Amino acid sequence: MAVTDHSEQLYVELWVSLASLLRSYTAAHGLKGNRQATVELGEEQITVRHGDKWMDLKRSGAEVHWQREDGQSGMLELTEAGQLKSAAGEEEMDLAAESWARELMQ
Repeated sequence: MAVTDHSEQLYVELWVSLASLLRSYTAAHGLKGNRQATVELGEEQITVRHGDKWMDLKRSGAEVHWQREDGQSGMLELTEAGQLKSAAGEEEMDLAAESWARELMQ
């Protein structure tokens, strides 16, 4: 197996994990108000929706492009250590997912 094949499989696994984290954290944030978000997982796209709020994540290899309903957008990079890297630095995937879920569920 080539290094690129191994890396791509790792990014696929991390992608599935990110969707799972988003499901868990949106569910947790929705418990108080009996609110629920939908998390749609595709091979290269995750879409999270709650009411009028949404977040769209598109993956190409390690690169993740995100966009919000208000027009904000950006680019992150999945690291082999399971973090999301941006110009501001690296953040654990679970911390990023929790933060996004909190914003979406407000």
